[in-house]
Amino acid sequence: MTVRVQEAPFDPGAEISAFCSGDPGIGGVSTFIGLVRDMHEGARVDAMTLEHYPGMTERKLEEIEAEARRRWPLDRTLVIHRFGRMLPGEPIVLVAAASAHRGAAIDACTFLIDWLKTSAPFWKHEEGPDGGRWVDARESDEQARRRWL
Repeated sequence: MTVRVQEAPFDPGAEISAFCSGDPGIGGVSTFIGLVRDMHEGARVDAMTLEHYPGMTERKLEEIEAEARRRWPLDRTLVIHRFGRMLPGEPIVLVAAASAHRGAAIDACTFLIDWLKTSAPFWKHEEGPDGGRWVDARESDEQARRRWL
């Protein structure tokens, strides 16, 4: 299990390569990479700032990861989430799950991102040509989370 909350950019390809190496028992790896979009609800996004509550954020991500491990036979998990100011195209989050079988890896990865999106204490502020705006939680994210209850 690896959970990292960091301001520094990360290279998803390098992270996934390192994640996949060294364990010949892994038969399936599922990943999700979230990127900063340049549009949100029809409005241009020039930059996005993610704020979080240090300590609480890491604990919550570790709780979500522990729940995934209770539900599926996972060999490894990885959650990297950035905070701070980011530009369109930059990676925000990387979630990876590895298991002997693809089904567990895919389901666990989906579970991790669905719960992270709704349960981790992050606050998103977007900057655009008309100024800044805080982004509210989306009902579709909450619906995705509820299917795992």
